[in-house]
Amino acid sequence: MSQVATAVYAAGAVCWRVIDGRIHVLVVHRTVHGDVTIPKGKVDPGETLPRTAVREIAEETGLAVALGVPVGVSRYPLPSGREKIVHYWAAEVTDKAVQASTFRPNAEIAALEWVTIKRARSYLTYGPDREILDNFSALVDQGVTETFALIVLRHGKAQTRSSWKGEDTARPLVERGVRQAAALVDTVTAWKPRKIVSSPAVRCVTTVAPLSAKTGIPVKRDDGISQDAWEAGNDEVRRVIGKRVRVGKTAVICGHGPVMPEIMREIALATGTPLGSYVTDAASLEVGAFSVVHLSSSNPSSGIIAIETHAPVA
Repeated sequence: MSQVATAVYAAGAVCWRVIDGRIHVLVVHRTVHGDVTIPKGKVDPGETLPRTAVREIAEETGLAVALGVPVGVSRYPLPSGREKIVHYWAAEVTDKAVQASTFRPNAEIAALEWVTIKRARSYLTYGPDREILDNFSALVDQGVTETFALIVLRHGKAQTRSSWKGEDTARPLVERGVRQAAALVDTVTAWKPRKIVSSPAVRCVTTVAPLSAKTGIPVKRDDGISQDAWEAGNDEVRRVIGKRVRVGKTAVICGHGPVMPEIMREIALATGTPLGSYVTDAASLEVGAFSVVHLSSSNPSSGIIAIETHAPVA
C-alpha cells in the first residue's frame, strides 16, 4: 500500500460479536471530542496499516483481535489541509477476548458500547464511519461475516541462480531477504495465522523462520509446492491448497514466484471462484510480498470474498 507524503494515515476495524443471536458492533465514545466512532488510530513510524489496526484496538478497547476482511478506506480533509486516510478491516471479537479486556475509562475513551448495526448507524457521529459500517453490513447480509485467510507469501530476496554454485533448493536469502523475513512478522501476525506451510527450499523456510519463532507455530515443509516439483510437472499444489481450504483456519503458505499463479488458481478453483484478473494480479508478487485471500468459514465454496496484497516492508 503506497503512502502519500502529505497524508495522515490511520487504521482501525469494525469489531463485531454475536449477542443473543444477533450481530453487534463496537462503538467508542471519545472523551475529549465528545463523539462516537469506530475504533481507529494513527500509524506509528515504521508501522504497517494492519499492525496499526490491531495495536490501536488493543490500546483503545483492551481487546486482542485478529483482522478479517478489509471493509473500506475513508478519506477526508483535516483542518490543517492534509488528507486523512483510514484503512478498516472487520474483526471478530471472541468471548475470551472480551473476558480478557483490560479497558477502563480514560482521557481518550469514555466508554465502549456494543450495539446492533442499525443502532450503530444512528450513533456514529461521522459520515465516513457510517459508510464503513454499511460495507460491513453488506458482508452480514451475504452471510460471509465469519472468515479465515490464506496468506500467500513469496519468499524474500535470495541469492541469484547464476551466482550460486550449489543445489537450487539450498540457495540462501541475501541480506535484504533476511530483513524482509524479519519485517513481515508484525504485519502477518495481525491475522493470527494458525498454520505455516512452506516449500522445503532454504529461501522459503528461512523467510518464515522469524514468523515461526514469534508465534511458536512449527513450519510444515511440503514438497508439493516446491519449485523443483512444479518445474518437473509433478507438484501437488491442489492437494496442499485443498487441505487448507477444508481445514478452514488462517494459514501462511510460503512459496516461489513461478508457483504463485498455480497456488492462486487452486484457491479459486477450490472455492468456486471464477478466474479473473484480480486472481492473476494477486499472484504477481515481488520477493517478500504477500496476498491475503479471505474465505468464508461457514461456506468456503461461496468463493473468494476479498484479496489484499501487501508489498515487502524491507
